[in-house]
Amino acid sequence: MLDPYQERLDYLYGRLDYERVGMPRGLAELGLGRMRRLMARLGDPQDSLRIIHIAGTKGKGSTAAMAAAALSASGVTTGLYTSPHLNRLEERYLIDGVMITPEDLVALVDEVRAAVEKLDAAGRPGATFFEITTAVALLYFARRKVGAVVLEVGMGGRLDSTNVVRPLVSVVTSIALDHTRQLGDTLGAIAGEKAGIFKRGIPAVSGVQEDEPRAVIRRIAAARRCPFREIDVDFRYEAFDPVPPLDGPTPGKAAVKTWRTDWGTMDVPLLGPHQAHNLAVCLATLDALAEAEPALGVDPETAARGFAGLSWPARVEVMGSRPWVVVDGAHNVASARALAETLRKHFPDVPRTLVFGTTREKDLEGQLRELLPLFETRIATQYAHNPRAVMAEETAAAAKAIDGRPINVIEDPAEALAVAQRVTGPNGLICVTGSLFLAAEARAILLDRSTTPAPAST
Repeated sequence: MLDPYQERLDYLYGRLDYERVGMPRGLAELGLGRMRRLMARLGDPQDSLRIIHIAGTKGKGSTAAMAAAALSASGVTTGLYTSPHLNRLEERYLIDGVMITPEDLVALVDEVRAAVEKLDAAGRPGATFFEITTAVALLYFARRKVGAVVLEVGMGGRLDSTNVVRPLVSVVTSIALDHTRQLGDTLGAIAGEKAGIFKRGIPAVSGVQEDEPRAVIRRIAAARRCPFREIDVDFRYEAFDPVPPLDGPTPGKAAVKTWRTDWGTMDVPLLGPHQAHNLAVCLATLDALAEAEPALGVDPETAARGFAGLSWPARVEVMGSRPWVVVDGAHNVASARALAETLRKHFPDVPRTLVFGTTREKDLEGQLRELLPLFETRIATQYAHNPRAVMAEETAAAAKAIDGRPINVIEDPAEALAVAQRVTGPNGLICVTGSLFLAAEARAILLDRSTTPAPAST
């Protein structure tokens, strides 16, 4: 007899899942009609929630994690919904940092499934994996009567399933070229999709700095009469990199000042120069939230307490030492560039080994150009549990075309990691990157190794 939990997972993964099969070429297949009908069937639980809604090409997950941590530290029970998950579906649903239980997940999937089946019977079929999992999140947080919800957009914004909510604050963290087939091939076009989460009269915060997308975001905010706050105008930050030589992974510091609060200089919660920017956007968002809902205000001391010890899986996640093992889900050129800068500035200058595998539809050559110069040893691999993986041989050919240097081809990620650890030595660094799918498989391998008992000595 099939385990109830596994049966619900099989049901979910049996729905159309753009995370696994790839997004449609255009936006015609997307839309909010199905999602609105589904939420109406469930009683529109999202209407009872106090929500921060966060979009952006990069930084949205880190910014969301910081905001949720600060709100939890202030005593507000806080839900956090992010995607995709890495190893377990429950990772998408956190309340004060604690994952939903499998039992609660099963019950909520059953409830949403019943609503989906009624829509199917009424001739309104087609609810997708992401629509159902988002509905589960909104229903879960409403049932648990959380005090605040930080809701990360899946892709784009305007037509994303999360965009059925009416938040207290809407946020766009950054704009870069990604998902260009769906969102447009210019920064301005992508900005228009991301800023599609702005609602009439609802405060909006932007961390976008490039001229073209900034102009688009300003125009949309003005058209929707959003009280609007933007970086370099209403809030600013100064970043301070760690001072070498470094003994290990070392965070930086940042001084942030908004129109409302001088947050002072604090440790940046996550590794990477780009995280100072995310911190500034987070703190500006908290100030906009406090103006919209004073009961949700957070002071600098409380925020710093919430940030202490914060980690974010597969975002420059350190999963081992001797050698250092870093797992990162960078999957586009901008995030690969940020990872490269992080390795240069926040880690010791030691021999490095790259374990790389990516996804079709991504800029393989662009990612490799950012990363290859940092690594003495390179291994091309591929993840196993998704049909969108680029074959290791194809990755290796692209790498050789860039600089002509040798690269090992090891299709199995577990073997690639084992070889990387043998050839790197205890004083080096291994970085596994190129895709969140590869990051998930690497994390599972590393976590399994860390919990497997060593063989008894004889």
